[in-house]
Amino acid sequence: MTKPPGAPPSHDASSDSGPTRVAIRTSGAPAKSAITAQAVCAGGFVFTAGVIPLDPDTHQLPSGDITTQTHQVMRNLGAVLQAAGSSLDQLVSVTVYLRDWADFDAMNQVYVSYLNPPLPARACVEVSHIGDDASLEIVAVALRENGEEN
Repeated sequence: MTKPPGAPPSHDASSDSGPTRVAIRTSGAPAKSAITAQAVCAGGFVFTAGVIPLDPDTHQLPSGDITTQTHQVMRNLGAVLQAAGSSLDQLVSVTVYLRDWADFDAMNQVYVSYLNPPLPARACVEVSHIGDDASLEIVAVALRENGEEN
């Protein structure tokens, strides 16, 4: 099986009986933490960590409103999925965390502009705080485009 670009080496799966997991890291999107992966590939799926709207070059929030932040989150999410051998078109489930429910319509307008039918299942939740003072965070599950397990 071919690993996606940027995937770190994994252990020899021939010695275990369980499924293999591959951690994904890319410089195309900011990492929330040095100790966690931006995504994990397992069983033909990509499971992302929370994606926030930090600029991957400056690690700063973009100036602007929820529209600007949503565009950045979707670009970051796309970069993580691409590094994992997937894409926004392969999303199956998304959870959006919003700091202010009043931002839902503006966020949703940008969000759907990045997607093609069929749209993924989605939950959206208002929360009191998101790291780095972001206005939103997205966690997603996608299919691997090549159908490979890992």
